[in-house]
Amino acid sequence: VANAYAERRIGTVRRECLDRMLILGPTKLRRVLEIYLEHYNTRRPHRALGQAAPLRPAPTIRAPAGTTIRGKPVLSGLIYQYRAA
Repeated sequence: VANAYAERRIGTVRRECLDRMLILGPTKLRRVLEIYLEHYNTRRPHRALGQAAPLRPAPTIRAPAGTTIRGKPVLSGLIYQYRAA
């Protein structure tokens, strides 16, 4: 059973991150994986968790109408993280 979870996680990292980047060298790979896994565990919504991230509860406060939303590119624009300005 644990093998199935590991295969799913590796597949997700490959599809969402590694298949979209050209990585030259182990140092760059390590840095890209650190950034992506931080995003995956603290910001990326997961359907099974009610749109919460594994290490952070689902947000309960919504930005009021008319609030400006800002996006911050992560991993050279591969991922965008949004927040109320």
